[in-house]
Amino acid sequence: MVNNPKALWDNCLSLIKDNVTEQQFKTWFEPIVFESYTEDTRTLLVQVPSMYVYEYLEEYYVSLLSKTITRCFGQNVILSYRVVTDKANGLSQDVETENTADIDVVPASQRANKSPNVLDAATPQDLNPQLDLHKTFHNFIEGDSNKLPRTVGISIAEHPGKSTFNPFFVYGPSGCGKTHLINAIGIRCKEMYPRKRVLYVSARLFQVQFTDAVRQNTVNDFIQFYQSIDVLIVDDIQEWATASKTLDTFFHIFDHLFRLGKQIILASDRPPVDLQGVKDRLLTRFSCGLIAELEKPNVQLCIDILNSKCRRDGLKIPEDVIQYIAETANGSVRDLEGVINSLLAYSVVYNSNIDMRLAERVISRAVKVDNHPLTVDDILEKVCGHYKVTQQQVTSRSRKRDYVLVRQVSMYLAQKYTKMPASRIGQLIGGRDHSTVIHSCSSVEQRLKVDKLFGAEISSIENSFKLKK
Repeated sequence: MVNNPKALWDNCLSLIKDNVTEQQFKTWFEPIVFESYTEDTRTLLVQVPSMYVYEYLEEYYVSLLSKTITRCFGQNVILSYRVVTDKANGLSQDVETENTADIDVVPASQRANKSPNVLDAATPQDLNPQLDLHKTFHNFIEGDSNKLPRTVGISIAEHPGKSTFNPFFVYGPSGCGKTHLINAIGIRCKEMYPRKRVLYVSARLFQVQFTDAVRQNTVNDFIQFYQSIDVLIVDDIQEWATASKTLDTFFHIFDHLFRLGKQIILASDRPPVDLQGVKDRLLTRFSCGLIAELEKPNVQLCIDILNSKCRRDGLKIPEDVIQYIAETANGSVRDLEGVINSLLAYSVVYNSNIDMRLAERVISRAVKVDNHPLTVDDILEKVCGHYKVTQQQVTSRSRKRDYVLVRQVSMYLAQKYTKMPASRIGQLIGGRDHSTVIHSCSSVEQRLKVDKLFGAEISSIENSFKLKK
């Protein structure tokens, strides 16, 4: 049974309003009055003020009405009009139209150059959200490194599009749990709001879909689909850095969703300010909600994650082995899971207990152990030593050519070896901003392409890093 048909009709009008101009809505749709809905015959009766309005609606807006009514009331609804023929004497005439499911819709291939229409998209039940159902908040273990993003994520899932956390931009290094978090948001949201259109998509898949749409001349259909989403989750958007056309298309999708109060969730391995190649108009939109950093989990969080996985999988691993894995997996959740899976496989195949010896064997093959990670200070020391200048000279405000070169090389190597965001590197090397770091890295990269002697110098400095270890 249809609950509150008047409310459903109001939903129809709301959808129509999003797909016509304000003047069109006021002229042709605002005067329509809901009369009744009969469940047995699935007949929707509305009143229109004149035969002219009825004829105009049937000629120009029948497809829009059909799609809207189908979306709100369901399939096989018959639309009937009560046309006012004599307002003074209260006379009217009932006119029955076709079943809404029988009204012809123009094929997608012929709609390529028409305006996007969210009503052509699949209903929520038909849309596969593409979420990984194993990545939930239940197994996303909280720690100091992820407490804020996790708390915000739960709030967004429970109130999508209703808070100041829109868009929600989460960033952090590989393996810190970004994909898990944004999937968990989507799953919780879908559990609480089954009718919402939730979609997770990787930046790469989005770009492939867009490229195919360009090739098939169906870009507007592509845009139309994404503009129909209620909660859009895009992973690894740093991959769009050089894809200007993809970014331009996403800009229009973003603007449409944001204007309608739809929730947008973005994940990247770097903050917005470090997304080279992305235009300011998108960067400002990425930054207007909440930006949250997911840091690599510390040892205690790694221990908690490992213990949780062992409980879920029914594994028994000694505490000293858990401690060893947590300390050597470089703070990567992905590495932690890989080590546990490998330990399980080895123990089953060789019928042996999981002990420290087996853990050391597995980790030596599965994880790149770095007991002495480079810091910005280490890099500055080596670069300054190579060029025979002091760190104070390099971090000063001096524009002397020799100091500028050392500064640029230090920034380039810091970005290459520490994986810190450009803004943080700039702070540590003389309090520069992120744009200075980006410019420095670009300058060094360009010179490396044409100057073999300069390339040899950089290689010599990099070799000194290895000697340090």
